[in-house]
Amino acid sequence: MQSMRGARILSFIILVPFTALTLYALYDVGFVGLLKYQAAQSGGIQVFADLSIALLFFVLWMVPHARHTGRNPWPYIVMTLVLGSYGPLLYFALASSDDPLRVGSAQQPAHAPNSNPYD
Repeated sequence: MQSMRGARILSFIILVPFTALTLYALYDVGFVGLLKYQAAQSGGIQVFADLSIALLFFVLWMVPHARHTGRNPWPYIVMTLVLGSYGPLLYFALASSDDPLRVGSAQQPAHAPNSNPYD
């Protein structure tokens, strides 16, 4: 079973330069400026929609994973809605190295393929 160790390391590596880039962008154009830039052209709207879809899929994966590992998913959901990628990055960075990457990966299917489910 894969653990969260690799995801934790990668998240820490990404967090430092990503935070520097974010702080520079906020200093340069501000929070509203970031949103105005994305809304100014169809390409920016598409990138924003793409990021929103990817973050939605992270949240859909993260909620059962957090519950399975005994973590509260709500701070990461709120962080994802407000701060974007910081939610997933911090979820992985703050995970226990022993947490499984996949929830239920060791479970068997309800019935074997090609078997009678009524047995």
